[in-house]
Amino acid sequence: MSDQWNKRTTLVHGGTRRSQYNEVSEAIFLTQGFVYDTAEDAEARFIEAGPDEFIYARYGNPTVAMFEERIAALEGAEDAFATASGMAAVNAALTSMLKAGDHVVAAQALFGSCLYILEEILPRFGVEVTLVDGTDLAQWKAALRPDTKAVFFESTSNPTLEVIDIKSVTDLAHAVGATVIIDNVFATPVFSRAIELGADVVVYSATKHIDGQGRALGGVVLGTREFIRKTVEPYMKHTGGAMSPFSAWIMLKGLETIDLRVRAQAASALALTDAVQGHEKLEQVIFPGHSSHPQFDLVKAQTGKGGTVMSLDVKGGQEAAFRFLNALQIAVISNNLGDAKSIATHPATTTHQRLPDDQKVALGITPGLVRFSVGLEDPDDLIADVMQALAQV
Repeated sequence: MSDQWNKRTTLVHGGTRRSQYNEVSEAIFLTQGFVYDTAEDAEARFIEAGPDEFIYARYGNPTVAMFEERIAALEGAEDAFATASGMAAVNAALTSMLKAGDHVVAAQALFGSCLYILEEILPRFGVEVTLVDGTDLAQWKAALRPDTKAVFFESTSNPTLEVIDIKSVTDLAHAVGATVIIDNVFATPVFSRAIELGADVVVYSATKHIDGQGRALGGVVLGTREFIRKTVEPYMKHTGGAMSPFSAWIMLKGLETIDLRVRAQAASALALTDAVQGHEKLEQVIFPGHSSHPQFDLVKAQTGKGGTVMSLDVKGGQEAAFRFLNALQIAVISNNLGDAKSIATHPATTTHQRLPDDQKVALGITPGLVRFSVGLEDPDDLIADVMQALAQV
């Protein structure tokens, strides 16, 4: 792979390992183990495996390695470890580096499962967690301590689409020696500048834009080679959350088209936001890439684009939101995002339903809020669909 390639070329060719048959499409090495010519070869590989030597699929696999190398090249990271799901990646990034007595500071506006890890799982094992308003730098500064081991946040929060100032938060975290871990799903690998802006570790749910077609679960942790191979890999080897070779092949195929897909989706999301701004049936429209977003200038500086997801707060609360959802003819009701199909979600009753009502209010997850992941359909058709659904509220 050439260091001189542009992004779209890397997404098609990066990390390719061809077998003796010189196949065009990446091969699926659907095997759980590998054979050694001699007992001495087996002993040597267990002491230290080379870059193209594998031991067991839970440790690594040629198809998985291709995906890891390609996504690392896209992100600008030294290395990556592919996981069975996005939440496996979040758990691996945090749990692999933490121990009893460590302190973590995290943004409070997080996906429900991320909050579960921070509020329920880590404290069971003696890790202290402090939650802050991620957009308030003063709260970050006040919460960080000399013993803070890690900082965790979504670069764009789910589902209210608040954007965190990566450079400012990482500068504060690094001043006390903390490792910065960012869940970067909403920014997408296409628009990401997280590592350039100071992030130490970047996490993706590959289930979202990387696959982008609703086929498979997957995740990935990206960072320095030392962190990935000395911290994450040993933890994942022994806890079993590795990505399957077949899923890795799907993710490789997804990477070939992710740049084209995400840019088209982001353009459609902006067009849809423009179309529904000020609609009489809506309390507000939230899209980071629109000038109406309170952090629009930060978005332009940090990613340049607003991503593929917008949120609509429908007047009339849950009943009105459900009428809107049920009237949609193109967008489907589901709880994924980043898909080729447009997907509408009611967070208060699905992805964030476990949160207490007062916490939902604090996070801006109102009864009328609908998260809308914009797909690859014709934008004019999407606009017409949303407009006719709003008319029935």
